[in-house]
Amino acid sequence: MSTTKEAKMSAGHEWREYEAQDLSNILDAALQAFFEHGYHGTTTRDLARRSGLSVPGVYHYYPSKQDILFDLMNVIIDELLERSKQALAAAPGDPRSQFDALVESLLRFHMYRRIGATVSTAELRSLEPENRERYVAKRDEQQRMLDRVILDGVREKAFATPYPKDASRAIASLCVGVASWYRPDGSLPVEALLERYSTIARSIVGIPGETT
Repeated sequence: MSTTKEAKMSAGHEWREYEAQDLSNILDAALQAFFEHGYHGTTTRDLARRSGLSVPGVYHYYPSKQDILFDLMNVIIDELLERSKQALAAAPGDPRSQFDALVESLLRFHMYRRIGATVSTAELRSLEPENRERYVAKRDEQQRMLDRVILDGVREKAFATPYPKDASRAIASLCVGVASWYRPDGSLPVEALLERYSTIARSIVGIPGETT
């Protein structure tokens, strides 16, 4: 590890750093295929072709296409949860700092992992009931992080919203929605978008002096 990388890690900023995802050939093929054609529009033969394997080769690693989808969605949500936890751990303990860090982490994730985030949102309906229940439990864990930060802010009078739970859901939807339109070659750089949408999020929870 380089000295620069060590400095970033020790400063707790690694949650901001995004590199290419280290996915297996099958999961990488599934990510692209499900994004382009949807889960039901993709066959196991498609995944085999994209991943450079035979159909039996795919089944050697996964019993079914459903298992591939579930594994992929878990990889995506697990990364989001880990980055959110790192952002909160690295930020000062006051509600405003915790809120800013968590919102920034959510926004960055839905920019840099927009394909995975889009697949997870669109294909939740394609998970079988038991898999959906397990995935939703993780998604709810992410939502509760934001709920807690906003409730803490309201209790400490850092946030003025009279509807903390509704504000939390609105902000989560705001961040998730970024994945549907963000493009790396867009007209605004990442930092400008982060500041713009963080300002909107602050206005939702009623931080004094924040306007849209």
